[in-house]
Amino acid sequence: MQFTKTMKTGLLSIVGAAAVLASTAPAHAGYKMEIDEDKWISVGAGARVSYNAIEDAAPDGSWSSKFNLDSARLYVNGEVTKWVGVEFNTEIDGDDDIHILDAVVKLQFSEYFNIWMGRFLPPSDRANLSGPYYANIWNFPNVQGYPAIFAGRDNGVAVWGQIGGGKFKYQFGVFEGCSSGKNSCSLADTPFPTRAYNHDTPLFAGRLVYNFFDPEPGYYNSSTYYGTKKILAVGATFMHQAKATGDDVIWGDFTGWSIDVLFEWPVANGGAITLEGAYYNYDTDGLISTLMEGEGFYTQASFLIPGKVGFGQFQPVIRYQDMDRDDGFASSKKWDGGFNYIIDGHNARASFTYGHEDFDFGPSIDSFIVGIQVQI
Repeated sequence: MQFTKTMKTGLLSIVGAAAVLASTAPAHAGYKMEIDEDKWISVGAGARVSYNAIEDAAPDGSWSSKFNLDSARLYVNGEVTKWVGVEFNTEIDGDDDIHILDAVVKLQFSEYFNIWMGRFLPPSDRANLSGPYYANIWNFPNVQGYPAIFAGRDNGVAVWGQIGGGKFKYQFGVFEGCSSGKNSCSLADTPFPTRAYNHDTPLFAGRLVYNFFDPEPGYYNSSTYYGTKKILAVGATFMHQAKATGDDVIWGDFTGWSIDVLFEWPVANGGAITLEGAYYNYDTDGLISTLMEGEGFYTQASFLIPGKVGFGQFQPVIRYQDMDRDDGFASSKKWDGGFNYIIDGHNARASFTYGHEDFDFGPSIDSFIVGIQVQI
């Protein structure tokens, strides 16, 4: 692969920034203030910045060269009483738009039964419940096609609980799903490309997870624990919404389901082997729309090399994705490979990723990303 002078300069700039962040990374993320025995509030922040180079994406047909603000987040969590909690998070994207990421009221009855209401991640796959900040590779998998308002979130209510501190978890909820507003699942056929869903039907979502080794407590999960846990987790997700796309003349139901597996095993001197995979199946009754129809999967492997080099540890990672679409859009196969430099777990790390994607119709695309992630 031939790098232009601009690409080399961008790469050196981000590598230098990673070294500075390594020397200033905090040992623990967030700040928590206890008001009384049952009342507290915590605040935190996160940012993901990257340098991207994509083949044939520049105006002159050469490699593009671009610095991105992938994400900037503010986190606020707290408890009013030990029975009532709240979570409020915001996101600033690369277009400088401010989004409400999460706004959740949490009724915390016990380990076995809780009710969440507001905007948050519905019961979905491991990749979505990890999100970009707790994934094991820089880019979110493109075979994941569940409907969402923004960044995997939706408005709704869910009940969830766990047994054995997170050995077994269940999550079930009712959400807006495809709507005529921000999550419009428009038809893609001509001459009516903007025809959108206008049926007020809910989306039902559910997820079950079982951990054979160490538990994963809480509603969310991670796609790696950097060797601090022994994990063999199997999860299954199901979503359905009647009349999810279409209009009063023609419409299609959406049904999606997936199975995901995570295996992680610590090795001596702080290393870890991590394997992850997921299979997805989507159906929209044959309608071509902004919803995905077809099936896909990804497999991913990484190895956290024992022992530190400088400020952190190196972690080679590779992922393969295969999306077989039957909704009129091009199917694709993609390889991503590279390494992460883990400075402080998910709180400070740098990623170097090369990608190659082949399409059924059209040219292949090569890309190169250098990214830095920090959370406090």
